[in-house]
Amino acid sequence: MGLLTVAAATALGAGGAVVAAPVVLGAIGFTSVGIAAGSMAASMMSSAAIANGGGIAVGSTVAVLQSAGMAGLGTAATAGVATAGGTIAGALGGLAALII
Repeated sequence: MGLLTVAAATALGAGGAVVAAPVVLGAIGFTSVGIAAGSMAASMMSSAAIANGGGIAVGSTVAVLQSAGMAGLGTAATAGVATAGGTIAGALGGLAALII
């Protein structure tokens, strides 16, 4: 039962993370039309701009997240999100299998 639990948790975690990522990006303010005023994303952008003398550096966290918010996750980002979600959920599933 333990291996089946880990496999199921890993699959659900990977799929769930891929589905949730765009929702979470939008919720924190990285939207398809730009950064939402007054959001966490706006705060991040402000901090990054202050740290960089008024601009947002290409490839910075804010730039990458806004790109994903506007265009969606690319293939590499989707794979990364799925891997992270599957790994975390699989580990939690393995822990639950040991406890139960």
